[in-house]
Amino acid sequence: MNDSTDLPDPEALAELSRLRDSIDNIDAAVIHMLAERFKCTQQVGLLKAEHKMPPADPAREARQIERLRDLAENAKLDPAFAEKFLNFIIAEVIRHHETIARA
Repeated sequence: MNDSTDLPDPEALAELSRLRDSIDNIDAAVIHMLAERFKCTQQVGLLKAEHKMPPADPAREARQIERLRDLAENAKLDPAFAEKFLNFIIAEVIRHHETIARA
């Protein structure tokens, strides 16, 4: 805050806006990447259903979790957070695969 007027510093507001614009762009990229990922996993679900494979693959899921934990650590991101995020995605993918298998 500016001592004389109690209004935020215009430079600080400009920097805040710039950072928020970057965050918004990153959020958009994340959503588009997730959409592409789910397009691929839908195709996996169809293939699994067609060939009577189970919706879940615990061995692959464990390998993916370990892989993402390593990637997160290298990127200076909390590996536990990365694992929680991947587990959330995996649960959604399995739900989709189960729905496809029932169709």
